[in-house]
Amino acid sequence: MEVGEPKWKKLAKQSENSINSSINNLDDGCLMHIFSFLSPLPDRYNTALVCHRWRFLACHPRLWLRVDRSVKDHSEPGVYASIDTAVSAARPGDTILISAGGIHRASNIQIKKPICLIGAGELPDDTTLICSRGSDSALEFLSTCKLANLTVRAELGCCLLHRSGRLTIDGCILQCESNPLDHLSHAIITTASSPDVVSSVLKSSSDSVSVSRTRIEGGAKAVLTSGTLSLQQVRVICTRTSLVFWFNVEHS
Repeated sequence: MEVGEPKWKKLAKQSENSINSSINNLDDGCLMHIFSFLSPLPDRYNTALVCHRWRFLACHPRLWLRVDRSVKDHSEPGVYASIDTAVSAARPGDTILISAGGIHRASNIQIKKPICLIGAGELPDDTTLICSRGSDSALEFLSTCKLANLTVRAELGCCLLHRSGRLTIDGCILQCESNPLDHLSHAIITTASSPDVVSSVLKSSSDSVSVSRTRIEGGAKAVLTSGTLSLQQVRVICTRTSLVFWFNVEHS
């Protein structure tokens, strides 16, 4: 009569098979493809903290570009000294991670491709974009884009100028400097216009601005519309020092 295999050996084999089927046994290309489905913050950022290999893959230029003014060797792939050079190098769908600390100059930077710009700090105050006096805006959007975890400050004019596409602003701070011409400053200006007839099918993919969990400080208005979009679904939370907004600007 054949004696069965001891139970502890069966459990050891099962454990070994489980280890051999670990995610770490996937090649770099497969892991990077999996990481590409994660939201840049906090999920993809957190994967970089697991081990050296995951950090290399999670920070690979194929997944996102970086803007870091402190980097001396700009020959490193995927690292740029300024936002405008990173935007120029970005491909549609890329994510640009802007380093925390210091001031990043952003004046009339046109974005004509779908990309995502994210501040690398823990809070939006950690990453500041400043639009100098004499510029119409810090960033001008002509495509579907997302802005997250950033502070954008304008001395005069507007922080963000929306021309077309779907613009999403999440967890940001938009500041208009107080000055005698404060009535000419706006956090967001949208000039998007729609055709006379917009079907219900096309509305979901048409021009719009969506703002959530965003502090807006200074300026004459939070948003100025000079096209055919209108302000809708406004929600505001008042704190001692600021106002936090949720609203949509879209076709009626």
